[in-house]
Amino acid sequence: MKPAAPDEHEDLDTAVYSFPAIRGMQAGREYYSAMVQLKLIPAIFRFNESEVPAQIRSQRVLNQARIPEIANYIVNNPKDYVFSSISASISDGRVKFIPVDPKNPSSKLGKLVIPMEAKVLINDGQHRRAAIEVALDQRPDLGNETISVVFFIDAGLKRSQQMFSDLNRHAVRPTKSITILHDSRETFAQSIRDMSNTL
Repeated sequence: MKPAAPDEHEDLDTAVYSFPAIRGMQAGREYYSAMVQLKLIPAIFRFNESEVPAQIRSQRVLNQARIPEIANYIVNNPKDYVFSSISASISDGRVKFIPVDPKNPSSKLGKLVIPMEAKVLINDGQHRRAAIEVALDQRPDLGNETISVVFFIDAGLKRSQQMFSDLNRHAVRPTKSITILHDSRETFAQSIRDMSNTL
């Protein structure tokens, strides 16, 4: 099974994306964790741009200053960068989950099929999405690498907004001291650790 690729599916009358995925359950609703190639991220989340009317926009406005910083992190660390999952809601399209074993319809492993015309709105990870697009302009070779995306089936704008609030409610940045302790990239952080070890 390919990591991620647009294709055609016999049960749908439109072009689709299909991804290997794991099916889960939260709050009585199915959701899907899929592996998505970086080069597809800008296309899938094309509805997160400025043309989205304010009345249906469910995520915060991008902080443009953060995007180059994140993009440079990917470009400068192609062998050891790491990203957490993007969370998104799918609306305006028929989504199918096809179990890998057709004889076991309750299987958690399978393929998630999303019509290309569906709107996919990011609930958490919009800065990562924008940074990935910038990084791919500089390093197209990263396009075949993957990021995990957690897809929820959208139950409307109100729920999408609540999901954004819930996902960000408990997000707390680590203290500066913890960041320095674990950062092996920055020279400054290494200097601070060296100084502390001599005390």
